[in-house]
Amino acid sequence: MKRRSVLAGTAVAIAATALETGPAATAATAATGAAPDAVTILPGDPRYADLVVGNNSRWVARPDSVRLVRTTEQVVRAVQEAVDGNKRISVRSGGHCYADFVFNPEVRVVIDTSLLDTVGYDERLKAFEVGAGSTLLHAYESLFKGWGVTIPGGMCYSVGMGGHISGGGYGMLSRRHGLTVDHLYAVEVVVVDAKGKARSVVATREADDPNRDLWWAHTGGGGGNFGVVTRYWFRSPDATGTDPASLLPKPPEEVLVSALALPWSELNKVSFVSLVRKFGAWHEKNGSVGSSAATLCSFLMMNHRANGSIGLLTQIDATVPDAKKVLDDFLAEVTASLSDTAVRPMSDPVGELGALPDLFTPQALPWLHSVKLLGTSNPTLTNPTLRGHHKSAYLRRNVTEAQATAMYRHLTRTDHENPASMVVLLSYGGKINTVASGDTASVQRDSVFKGLFQSFWAGAENDAANIGWTRDVYGEVFSAGGGYPVPGVATDGCYINYPDADITDPKVNTSGVPWYTLYYKDNYPRLQRIKAAYDPRNIFRHSQSITHPDHT
Repeated sequence: MKRRSVLAGTAVAIAATALETGPAATAATAATGAAPDAVTILPGDPRYADLVVGNNSRWVARPDSVRLVRTTEQVVRAVQEAVDGNKRISVRSGGHCYADFVFNPEVRVVIDTSLLDTVGYDERLKAFEVGAGSTLLHAYESLFKGWGVTIPGGMCYSVGMGGHISGGGYGMLSRRHGLTVDHLYAVEVVVVDAKGKARSVVATREADDPNRDLWWAHTGGGGGNFGVVTRYWFRSPDATGTDPASLLPKPPEEVLVSALALPWSELNKVSFVSLVRKFGAWHEKNGSVGSSAATLCSFLMMNHRANGSIGLLTQIDATVPDAKKVLDDFLAEVTASLSDTAVRPMSDPVGELGALPDLFTPQALPWLHSVKLLGTSNPTLTNPTLRGHHKSAYLRRNVTEAQATAMYRHLTRTDHENPASMVVLLSYGGKINTVASGDTASVQRDSVFKGLFQSFWAGAENDAANIGWTRDVYGEVFSAGGGYPVPGVATDGCYINYPDADITDPKVNTSGVPWYTLYYKDNYPRLQRIKAAYDPRNIFRHSQSITHPDHT
């Protein structure tokens, strides 16, 4: 991995594009001085079908074209052409959007940034530049191998940086190091002004930057709202000096990883409710950022009984004091109500993960090894036929006995037998909660864990059953709030990176709380003002996009 500047990286990308478009294009570029254009994929091209659907095969588009871009200049031209042609635009990086923001019938031009995947160090900005099309695993490997640093992003290896960062990404290191956006120094965005002219803007977190609001909007305001993100720059706000290796967090040299299966055959309602509440109680008690427990992250993966088991995946920094004891104490506390026979190796897929039987006894792994193992052990990411429905919740307090009982009721239903229907509880809090709610657009800053309610299936004929099941369990768990985790003492709304296709439907969301409040709370009016300033013509919009102040 060469330590190259952003300018050098861009030059390499342009050269690569010229090579791919052939000698004639290279000669034309040399003669005219013009940069090569984006690759245009039209219907009938053998690549088209792969580029008009994302990870969730429920959402498919039939655009006039897909524009595969490699440079910011190509993005500007592609956006300008679409605006001039009055064609609806959507933006794709990794293709992991849970809802129809990218792929829907109204889209006429998909701008695909997946080839904007360079990772390098920018001497001018003294920050790490990461292309919007870079996948998480590519970014982790490049940053770690090149400089020994990382960002606290998500676990799924193929998620694209474009949407992950703008929605306020988090992952297994976030309790120790905060959200990804807590380390975001700058963002480059192609926007369209009131006259319909496309241009690129670099916005930083510097207090005197006239575009600072645009930076702020990309610290949790969600993707596809303001323009096309082409690249991000990362540098921790407390970083000092000029050595790149000191400007972002260093990942643990080694982590302890545990994976347990808890067979449904060994669980009843009482033991299940105890398991869920003990998981929540531990997170209520262990949110202090300075403790060894702040380096522990766990996923309680509760598949439908048809799957056979519940899973408990846990990781902790092996280098912190008493790491093994903290992990052992956590596992013992959470599973205290279960018999010895109810804790077994994870020999079959659980949650979204494949089998991990070797982790029954916690294994010490180099950090990057663990990233690759857990990130790629995900059958749902490698099956392009799957459809999905997803809902989320920020939890400030432990779930109640009634809420855990509702989970049990739906996870053991006999009229629904999908092994890939699940409720997942995920660690949160720690360093995340040391940032004020208005300092970034990621407003939920005092939750201790999160909930993800989802189902995966194949075939449109199974849509109603699986969408219905997901709505049922989620609606009953949060029935006190009209079927949604409204901001309050115990819950704090929903995560924009897990967008919920139902959240705008008053027949499903009967809470009376608007979708934008569930995602953004008091930060929404500021996001609207930024939307009006940088996208006055509402070029960048989707089914849950931020609206102008007078269009709410």
